[in-house]
Amino acid sequence: MEKDFFDAEPRLERLIPSTYRLRVKPSDSRFETDQILKKYGLNTVCEEAKCPNRHECYTKKTATFLALGKECTRNCSFCAIDFSKTPKELDPLEPNKIASSVKELGLNHVVITQVARDDLEDGGSRQMKKIVEEVRLLNPQTTIELLTSDFQGEDFALEVIFSALPDVFNYNIETCRRLTPKVRHKATYDRTLSILKKAHDAGLVTKSGFMVGLGETMEEIFETLKDLKSCHTSMVTVGQYLQSDVNKWRVKRFYSVEEFSTIRQMGLELGLKEVYSGPFVRSSYNAKEFLEHAKQTAFH
Repeated sequence: MEKDFFDAEPRLERLIPSTYRLRVKPSDSRFETDQILKKYGLNTVCEEAKCPNRHECYTKKTATFLALGKECTRNCSFCAIDFSKTPKELDPLEPNKIASSVKELGLNHVVITQVARDDLEDGGSRQMKKIVEEVRLLNPQTTIELLTSDFQGEDFALEVIFSALPDVFNYNIETCRRLTPKVRHKATYDRTLSILKKAHDAGLVTKSGFMVGLGETMEEIFETLKDLKSCHTSMVTVGQYLQSDVNKWRVKRFYSVEEFSTIRQMGLELGLKEVYSGPFVRSSYNAKEFLEHAKQTAFH
């Protein structure tokens, strides 16, 4: 059997509880997904962020596209994506490449995320809109979920994104208020809530997510869920933080399956439409199924 965890360094992997270890078998469909992505020269957050679910998702011939390059202008203490103050220029062919890959993979729901591009005047918002337009042109039946940067809070950039009318607008709050300044590079807690509210006010279905295991308390988790509800967020994902590099934020604790169930129940009791909570849950994990399940209730 092939082990496919999250590329942690050996000295970190030894600290992982046995319940957090994944073992998977080689898969022809995973190979096919790899080949399609390589064919178009595309990046995925699955690979760049060392997601533990990438084998499962690739086997189902799905992936979360990482747009605007693979170098981020922010250096958050939890994230495995490469940091650069001067990332490469945008690829003008990227929108068509992603749209063509979506078609070849046969996706009926696609999640497109991005690195933060604070070096660009519009934060890359126009490129993201072009990607949405191109995906819709080649895949008119595919629903689109955008997982974006905060564009430094610039309204003009956010308006570009909102005008693309993604089926889901996703922007992660990542952690509780107290830990935000230590865990995130430039993004702020209140700005995150403001952006989610603006997206809701623009008529979009909104989604957000955060990690646990960073040192937060159950009370802070409750407050985070409550704050997300207050800005009309429809869907929330909650997953275990996993340290991929010794230079990244240390895991303070691992949550049990029962605790994740409790967190989900807390969110539902607050009035959130749906909460997907579990050890390996990530922002785009099973996004199609999550959206379909949430559609069983009214979003607004």
